[in-house]
This record gives sequence, structure tokens and C-alpha cells, in this order.
Amino acid sequence: MRILLAGYGAMNVRVAKLAEERGHVITGIIVNRQNDYPYPAYSMESDWPDADVIIDFSHPELSLALISKAQLPIVMATTGQKENIIQALHDRSAELPVFFSANMSYGVHILTEIIKYSVPLLQNFDIELTEKHHRRKVDAPSGTLVKLYDAIKEQRAQSTPVYDRTNIHSARTAEEVGINVVRGGTIVGEHEVLFAGHDETIQIIHRAQSKDIFANGSIDVAEQLINRPPGYYTFDTL
Repeated sequence: MRILLAGYGAMNVRVAKLAEERGHVITGIIVNRQNDYPYPAYSMESDWPDADVIIDFSHPELSLALISKAQLPIVMATTGQKENIIQALHDRSAELPVFFSANMSYGVHILTEIIKYSVPLLQNFDIELTEKHHRRKVDAPSGTLVKLYDAIKEQRAQSTPVYDRTNIHSARTAEEVGINVVRGGTIVGEHEVLFAGHDETIQIIHRAQSKDIFANGSIDVAEQLINRPPGYYTFDTL
């Protein structure tokens, strides 16, 4: 499989290394700024090299332009401006197979499914979400936590996110879902769902122990996507 990378940050560095270990070829990278890269670098305006698929771990400005131009399957792992990116992918899905997930870990996908199953069974339980990441992560809450909250909202429509309780001087309501963010050190990623009931709690936790799970997840998806007809794909439909 010939892979064209969009962006060359920490994640696509891992994608490149692991893809080559699996026998794939990196034909180039698409970047906004030229630098000393180990692969041929192309701008958005360049003629891109031949490839079978694009894997995008970049940023919304690059991703949105790429979606408009691309003529080959896209594995989209950029989470900023999620709604705009999803809409752009849907717009191209009549012509191309495109894939989106806020988290490329299959374990996180399963966590999401567990939440969808659990929420209807635990209607009288309060819910708190907590995510932890390394000190350099910019966005908060993470795209993955938003994905988990969306899964809760799908099952409990009256849910309302609460990001800061410091100025709330009243007891929590049944509709609240607490959103808690931790940044520090080199934490790869941890997401916890806490169901708090009367005299009992249930915790469901996913811990990423290496960024390789996200890189390998994107390669796994790419290997399947190149054989799919045009359409919009997720872990549920691939």
C-alpha cells in the first residue's frame, strides 16, 4: 500500500515508521511549511505523488483544504473543527471512500459502544467524564471525550455538559454530565466514565499506553478503506 501523509507531527512520524515496518511505502507528506523531512514534501498546491490512500493526522486548516482536493481514499484523524470536517467528508463521500474517527484506537470504539449499552441501564446514576493527556496537548476537552459525551447524549437526550463547577452554588441536577480535564507530564491518553449511584459506583476506563495504538489503528483502517466503494465510513460501518 502506498500512503500519502497529511501533516508530519508526532503521530504521522509514528504512522510512517509502523507502516514501513508492515511493508507499506510512504510516497510523501503534505505540509503547509517546508522543512527538512525524511520524505518528499508537497504543498496543498503541488501535484501530489501517486498513492493508494491519505492518512491525515494534521490540523483543520490543512485537513479541510485536503478533503476538497483529494482524489483518493482519506483516513481522517484530525479532530479540531469536527463538525466542519465531518460535513466536508460527507460532501466527498459520493466520490471517494472516506473514514473519520475522533480516536483511532479500536479499544476506544468499544468503550463508546459499552457506554451506549450502559446508559439506558443506569438511568438513575450520575455521570462524570474525565480525560487525561500530556502537558503539550492543546485542545480541551479531547476529541475522544467529546465522542464519549455524544454517545451519552444519544442515549440520554436531556444531558447537559458542565465544564466548571466553581461558580455553581447548588446541588447537581440529574441532567448534568461533568466534564473534567487533566493535563500533565507525558500521559498518552486516559478516558474514564464514572457512573455514580446510591451507595455504589461503576468506573469504565481506557488507558492508552503508547501512541502506536492510534498509528496502527489508522493503518488498519487504510488497509480496509482502499477496497471499499465511495462512502462515509466509521468503525461501525467499515
